[in-house]
Amino acid sequence: MKLEFMREAIRISLEKMQSGAGGPFGAVVVRGNRVVGRGWNRVTSLNDPTAHAEIVAIREACRRLRTFKLDDCELYTSCEPCPMCLSAIYWARVPRVYYGNTRRDAARIQFDDEWMYREVALPIRARQLVMRPLLRAEALTAFRAWRDKADKIPY
Repeated sequence: MKLEFMREAIRISLEKMQSGAGGPFGAVVVRGNRVVGRGWNRVTSLNDPTAHAEIVAIREACRRLRTFKLDDCELYTSCEPCPMCLSAIYWARVPRVYYGNTRRDAARIQFDDEWMYREVALPIRARQLVMRPLLRAEALTAFRAWRDKADKIPY
């Protein structure tokens, strides 16, 4: 059964790339033996740098299942997830990911996520992206309110 789902992710990647929807990436979220979310790279067609195949598939699965946790699902993706997608997979609590192409395969066709993997591992001050704390004491007000909120939904 797993091969069928991977083939669907690959089919989507090819079909949507050839139709001009975005880059050559496809993904499906599966619960049991049923696809509950499909996604393809829509970065250029939506002008949205976050519209990667895995993110689109996760969003569709969560919408369809009416949950923010996919801990009983699997994700099949045509390529090893980039750091952003990998983070989304962790946040969605997906316990298992199957991928086709590796990030090195992607780098060979000018999708070089490897630098990002290295960059996020660096201490904040050593990164290319300038990040500085600002108004932390004021920002902590919202965190204290969340900590004390009786009806919060933890995630």
